[in-house]
Amino acid sequence: MNDKVQSSIQLTKGQRFPLTIKRLGINGEGVGYFKKKVVFVKGALPGEEVVVEVTKASQRFTEAKVRKLRKVSQERQDPPCPIYNECGGCQLQHMDYTATLRGKKDIVAQAFYRYTKLSEEKLPLNDTIGMDNPWFYRNKSQLQTRKTNGKVAAGLYKEGTHELIDLSECLVQHKELNAVTQVVKSILQDLSIPIYNEKKHNGQVRTIVTRVGFETGQVQLVLVTRTKELSKKELLIEQVRMKLPQVTSFMQNINHERTSLIFGEDTLHLDGEETINERLGEFAFDLSARAFFQLNPTQTVKLYNEAKKAAKLTGKENLIDAYCGVGTIGQWVGKNAKELRGMDTTKEAIADARKNAKQHGIHATYEVGTAEKWMPLWLKEGYKPDVVIVDPPRSGCDGKLLQSIVKARPKRVVYVSCNPSTLAKDIEQLMKKGYKIKNIQPVDMFPWTAQVESVTELTL
Repeated sequence: MNDKVQSSIQLTKGQRFPLTIKRLGINGEGVGYFKKKVVFVKGALPGEEVVVEVTKASQRFTEAKVRKLRKVSQERQDPPCPIYNECGGCQLQHMDYTATLRGKKDIVAQAFYRYTKLSEEKLPLNDTIGMDNPWFYRNKSQLQTRKTNGKVAAGLYKEGTHELIDLSECLVQHKELNAVTQVVKSILQDLSIPIYNEKKHNGQVRTIVTRVGFETGQVQLVLVTRTKELSKKELLIEQVRMKLPQVTSFMQNINHERTSLIFGEDTLHLDGEETINERLGEFAFDLSARAFFQLNPTQTVKLYNEAKKAAKLTGKENLIDAYCGVGTIGQWVGKNAKELRGMDTTKEAIADARKNAKQHGIHATYEVGTAEKWMPLWLKEGYKPDVVIVDPPRSGCDGKLLQSIVKARPKRVVYVSCNPSTLAKDIEQLMKKGYKIKNIQPVDMFPWTAQVESVTELTL
């Protein structure tokens, strides 16, 4: 059968066939090929031989589920989490940890093979830096609330549904967050505070957000509410103060919208401090309720040290930290810069960044707005960056920012990425304009998930 006929074969829902799994996909699923069609199989591991059943068929790809395991990978293990299969928060607990690190390196490699012209020999990709103890590592928890059979539940949505899985214990959240959330649930229950109903768009408490300082032990509690009004507010504050002395900052954020976004624009101070403090190495950071901060402090130090290595600052360079957040990465790296400038669209984050820089004795300028707005302005003023650090959201760098970087022509670009696909696409654009990849270092910031962060060093 010729290739054209073969690749145009249409698979149908319910169809079953044998499949050998070749590698991990970007969402942690197994990837195999049947009659030249790519098939994604949730829960299957590289090297396994399976019989699958098609659950979704399209022209471009097919999704299937395992019906029978014919050959089991030696890297398969029993997931330790009792609700692993329902929750969907982790994707790789059924795989040996060392094997997940290899899988993540391959996910980065596949993105580069797909979106750039680089071959295997030309890709300077290192092994993934893992964790010594890959459990209880997350410093922040955001759990949606629901009233289920008269009880307050808080958890995550079951994958692909709006069915809430109540999380009473989570093996990747810091133990303090698990404990605080359980107490908050019982306080809301005892005081009969109205819980948000998504279908009717009524009730008050939508989300329980907790964040802990790994080094300081301080806990911030944020209740995200639909309304500014919060029933029995004084009683609630009193109960939190009495039952949760570890909560040093208690805030309320108001989100009126019918949206999947967690936070609204307005944040009110209920009790304690407005921020909590966290330390990373020699640096201390004040974190407000909406400020972005890396979720795994242990691995953050490793990630930032890789960025520092890639920046190669000597004390003579101008540094720009695009998407700077509360200033963490720029200040970690920029201690060795002549001058540091950064920007972010969240005004609270910029306030925190300014405060943090002052506290660390770092000469830095921070502005609210996009990098594509500020970089051209600074260039006009005569501030030419020698090094630019970008740490964009999953969607990658804005096209205008890439244009601004090309125009500014820094000698070095350090790209910190949480999405290999957008990383590879953006780097292909920079390579067309004269940049060359020196080094790519994957870091496992989220063990047991399919996510992989990386630091890429580019030189002009």
